[in-house]
Amino acid sequence: MHVLVVTAVQAEADAVAAGLVSAVGGTSLPGGYVLSRYGGGDGTTVTVDVLAGGVGPAAAAAAAATALTAAAYDLVVSAGIGGGFAPTAPLGAIVVADAIIAADLGADTPDGYLTVDQLGFGRSAHAPSPLSAPLAKALDAVHGPVLTVSTVTGTAARAAELTARHPRAAGEAMEGFGVAEAAAAHGVPVMEIRAVSNAVGPRDRAAWRIGEALEALRNAFARLGPALEEEAR
Repeated sequence: MHVLVVTAVQAEADAVAAGLVSAVGGTSLPGGYVLSRYGGGDGTTVTVDVLAGGVGPAAAAAAAATALTAAAYDLVVSAGIGGGFAPTAPLGAIVVADAIIAADLGADTPDGYLTVDQLGFGRSAHAPSPLSAPLAKALDAVHGPVLTVSTVTGTAARAAELTARHPRAAGEAMEGFGVAEAAAAHGVPVMEIRAVSNAVGPRDRAAWRIGEALEALRNAFARLGPALEEEAR
């Protein structure tokens, strides 16, 4: 199995890579993107390419599409740290998305928010690969919707608004929907994996646990290859 993992920033890519084994090379892509390849040394047939694609859905979509044009993949994973909706996904938890939702792709109206689907000219959600459920179990992860936003939630009012629209929401990040759009365009299954660094709600930078979340991300990817190998049997 050949897997593409797209993160936002290099620190996330490094955490993912630290959980993998046997670096087997890398390649430069158009646009200045750099892929690093890992695989084989843990006795599995899973090969993982890791790419730091930039922050936000547009950057993530561009990076993922560039990589998908350059090579054939069996699975694309949007990965990194993100916010967690309490109490569903506490600090340090791993969230595997059971839906990848563009939470602010739509329109505000006097009668409330309308999704782009309701407006009649697009989609605002992607269903992940069927592997998401067994992999969530293998990673001891929360299995729930991850919301993609272009502006990180920083107030209680905004958190309440998102929770009202998406009562099962587990996580919030900025890239998943963009990666999913690129994967869908290339006909490749997609997943999103997030390590919770902060609670979704009032912005309190001092309460964020980025180091712990990156370590949780590393641990998740140390288990991902064997889990994928098991599911492929």
